Amino acid sequence: MSHIVPLLPENAPFAGAERAWINGWLGAYFGSAPQAAPAVAAAPAEEFPWHDMTLALDERMLLADGKPLQRRLMAAMAQQDCGQCGYLCQTYAEAIGNGTEKSLSRCIPGGKPTARALKEILEMAPLPAAPAVPVMASAPAEPSASARALARLEAAVRLNGEGSAKDTRHVVFDIADAGLSYAVGDSLGVHATNCPETVAAIIDLLSANPSDEVDCPDGTRRTLKDALLAACDIARPSDEAVEVLASRAPEPGESNQLQALAEGYPGAGPEEADLLDLLLEFPSARPPVQELVSALAVLQPRLYSIASSPKEEPNAVNLTVSAVRWRKRGRLRTGVASVYLADRASLGSEIPVYVQKSNGFGLPEDNDVPIIMIGPGTGVAPFRAFLQERRAIGAKGRNWLFFGDQRRASDFLYEDELTEYEKDGLLTHLDVAFSRDQSEKIYVQQRMRERASELWAWLQEGAHLFVCGAIAMAKDVDTALAAIIARQGGMGTGAAKAKLADLTRAKRYQKDVY
Repeated sequence: MSHIVPLLPENAPFAGAERAWINGWLGAYFGSAPQAAPAVAAAPAEEFPWHDMTLALDERMLLADGKPLQRRLMAAMAQQDCGQCGYLCQTYAEAIGNGTEKSLSRCIPGGKPTARALKEILEMAPLPAAPAVPVMASAPAEPSASARALARLEAAVRLNGEGSAKDTRHVVFDIADAGLSYAVGDSLGVHATNCPETVAAIIDLLSANPSDEVDCPDGTRRTLKDALLAACDIARPSDEAVEVLASRAPEPGESNQLQALAEGYPGAGPEEADLLDLLLEFPSARPPVQELVSALAVLQPRLYSIASSPKEEPNAVNLTVSAVRWRKRGRLRTGVASVYLADRASLGSEIPVYVQKSNGFGLPEDNDVPIIMIGPGTGVAPFRAFLQERRAIGAKGRNWLFFGDQRRASDFLYEDELTEYEKDGLLTHLDVAFSRDQSEKIYVQQRMRERASELWAWLQEGAHLFVCGAIAMAKDVDTALAAIIARQGGMGTGAAKAKLADLTRAKRYQKDVY
């Protein structure tokens, strides 16, 4: 979801750690810049077999076994190149590896497993001293902060019908005065705030004064209340914060359990615990407030695929956001940004946002090329943008969309638009799968298998494949595609997987998954 950043050319007069440091800085700076960076000649592409977001962490680490430190660090990342860390996976790993980036918790989709893997790798290979390369004066201290703009929230309309188990919102931002530009395939980073009720409960359990000022992990100084609302990640306490709780828990059993939790031992503490959970579970753990705040990770922005084309809506950005709510240990838990947009942010309010340029997820340059889009649930977002774009530019290429959700009556997102696109011919095919409308669950993969021969024919004619949605779904789609290619192409499974890899290298098979 981030664009390809410029890297040093092979003949540049830098080597080793210096080259990695500069490439890391370029990744941090251009990875979230509001405008696309100019192209810079780069060295021939290095093969990164672990750079596949559908692979499990242990599989990626196995593929990187024996590789240099920075490549093993890269394998520990989530492989999404989403830009939330301010880098790409490669440049974040390189910045950590040469010591210029100290935080191991920037990888939002990787979460604690990534942070712990990075820590373990570094413990086996101590960090080198940072190279003596001067920092450019314009280098941002916080990569995404340089690209922030204020966009006005115009709408957060519920897309699901009566009786749905989901709460999906069509979110509209007015960017007329924000100074932002975007292209289809890009994402919007939203700087949300934490739940005020959760923050108040944490402050109460710490017996702290919400007006006291503290130094925040993002380098700012704020009141404690504002720090926990806007600067600290309280939904996923860092291992360092858990260690602080352990060191300040006078009850030995609680201290030992917290320490085991910080070190990642299975079953050591409550699952999916946020900071409030830990304070409730371990009542003796009451560290000094400043010590705890300093150990928390920075609250990172959340990225959403843009669901509109600037050619159709030049002054607006549309998003398709699923409001995440669940109950855990008797408490209602919520997604940080999704419920902020759905429930807490007032219409007309200005919200800090930035555009994250796409990293190889976008329409083919040739407008006559057919495209196949697979986007169940909120994965339909970028494909709505693709269709708007192709209609606006009069593209002649055929368009095929596979969409799925739970129930047709309540969960057919953008039904009126999509069916109208099918009627007027913009959508050559619209295949849908609603998993809960019959006793046997049906997903988009089954619809793909049912249309295998035509799908194969489109691929033979040069069609580009796009997948957007959850990682688990993307894995199932991979499996279905390999089976379709194997059968229709008269080849073995290995050859079919190699064909998919060739399509990926040719930029004909692109994924935007989370």
